[in-house]
Amino acid sequence: MTKDWFQGIISTRRVPADINSDVAHSARVYNYLLGGKDNYAADRAAGDQMIAALPNVVSGSRANRAFLARAIRFLVTDCGIRQFLDIGTGIPSADNTHEVAQAIAPQTRIVYVDNDPVVLSHARALLTSSPHGAVAYLDADVREPEEILRAAAGTLDFDQPVALMMLMILHMIPDEAQPHRIVSRLLDALPSGSFLVISHPPSDLLPEGVAEAQRRLNERLGAQASMTARSRAEVTQFFDGLEIVEPGVVQVHQWRPDIEVSPNAPASIWCAVGRKI
Repeated sequence: MTKDWFQGIISTRRVPADINSDVAHSARVYNYLLGGKDNYAADRAAGDQMIAALPNVVSGSRANRAFLARAIRFLVTDCGIRQFLDIGTGIPSADNTHEVAQAIAPQTRIVYVDNDPVVLSHARALLTSSPHGAVAYLDADVREPEEILRAAAGTLDFDQPVALMMLMILHMIPDEAQPHRIVSRLLDALPSGSFLVISHPPSDLLPEGVAEAQRRLNERLGAQASMTARSRAEVTQFFDGLEIVEPGVVQVHQWRPDIEVSPNAPASIWCAVGRKI
């Protein structure tokens, strides 16, 4: 597998022949919240229930997408990052990681990782790289860090800094699956000068009564899309041993806002960027 200009789908497991459209899935629900069309009735029903439980979930989802773009521009322009490992890709939308990064530095290399067959079916929309860079898609689960690292090494050079992007994915991993350990294992494989970018639903910014609404929503979504919200302190733990970039662990609309993002927009999602020393 060449590293000169690789584009393609790296599959580490068999993709189901049939996509179950009767059960809500996180990537499709998120697509619905972003105003996309790649979702089913079950996803829209779950999304509507999320909106009822969390009235600012739509604005928060869109503010999270804007944070993604700002973080990438910071990493590419200010930090010289030219490699991205984006786990929890989701269904293609506007301003995907490779589009933002390669618009600034066409030689940037990106590996997207997701385990949703719907996302896989749209992967070709992601695989339009600058001829100077590379984009690949890895069909794998975030709970399989060793497999992700092994396959991503076909496109990324782990001797050079990498930005590990984990936006709105870690809440899909319950505490018993040890999400902090998963992040640590991924970071252990990256050299000094690499970065970790996280956004995560909060457990400590929500109005009274929302926790019970979230519990009922999780029962509806089932294991494939239920989520574990975490506090600012718990999100900060993901950055143990890293140098957290200013302004620290903040809500997504507060992270280095530009003129296109209102700093007062409601977006109850924690986020941060950390550098491996």
